[in-house]
Amino acid sequence: MQYMLMMYETNEEMQRRNTAEAGAYWGAWSAYVEALAAAKVIVNGDGLQLPETATTLRMQNGKRFVQDGPFAEAKEQLGGYFVIEVENLDQALEWASRAPCAAAGGIEVRPVLPPMA
Repeated sequence: MQYMLMMYETNEEMQRRNTAEAGAYWGAWSAYVEALAAAKVIVNGDGLQLPETATTLRMQNGKRFVQDGPFAEAKEQLGGYFVIEVENLDQALEWASRAPCAAAGGIEVRPVLPPMA
């Protein structure tokens, strides 16, 4: 079964990407990705640019409303995702618990809908 792991990071964690702490930050993520790949559970995954680069679109009465940045102010923002293929939710949760952002941020684990025929 496929699960999406949506990685939520604090703003502080995200800012480490471009500071003196960047080596340790990216090193932790590289080790995590390597472990996923070694276990042959990774289907896909990508990191995202910082929340300030986001654009939110809403449709109201057939008209587009576009807003710069994320829609909601939050302590944590979506930093990236992985789609993994494992046998069950317990295994997906185990992989989620190993992510670098698990301690300070959070990870939403959600089953992926199968393709529609």
